[in-house]
Parts: sequence; C-alpha cells; structure tokens
Amino acid sequence: MNTIFDSILKGEIPCNKVYEDDHVLAFHDVNPQAPVHVLVIPKQRFQGFANLKDGDTQVVGHYFQAISKVADILGLESNGNRVVLNNGSDGGQTVAYIHAHILAGRPLRWPPS
Repeated sequence: MNTIFDSILKGEIPCNKVYEDDHVLAFHDVNPQAPVHVLVIPKQRFQGFANLKDGDTQVVGHYFQAISKVADILGLESNGNRVVLNNGSDGGQTVAYIHAHILAGRPLRWPPS
C-alpha cells in the first residue's frame, strides 16, 4: 500500500524540502505542531520504528545521522528541539512509513497530550 510519503518521494506530491541525499528526504510538515516542524523519512521504506531492527545497520545509522544533520541545518542545536518517532496506532503513528518529527521554535512541554 502506497503512503503519502511514497507519493512525495515519487514527486507526485510536492514538498517544501529542507534536505535530501541519496537515502533521506526532509521536508516541512504541512500541518505543523510547532513553529518548526520538519519530517525526515528514509528513502528505503520501513513501516515503523519496530521494523528498524531488521534493517541494514548502515541504512539505519545514516537515517539517524541525517535527522541530526537536519536539526543542525535548521539551526536548532543551540535552543534545543524534540525528535519524535511514533510507532503503531497506540503510539500515534498515522502513516505506515517511518518518519521522524523534528519539533522546535518554542518551549515544548512534557508529557505531550
């Protein structure tokens, strides 16, 4: 089953790109939950966080390094940010494709609602 992220990767749906390399795409969320809300997706599809344990360590490692790189590109390191990976329906995952949310630009409370 194709997801919105598959369509974005194919160029069928436009995105406001922040970063792209051969393995990762990062773009602004169209429904931001903070002043800065960027999604980071691997180009190799994983359904969710639970599936990363079966992934190639270089691919998974590159994905997490890219998340950090995107936060740096956005200038978020000095004031901080939150990286969220939702997994499964109880974890709030709404798209069956792993994606990291980078949230910043205001103080973030814990626990989230």
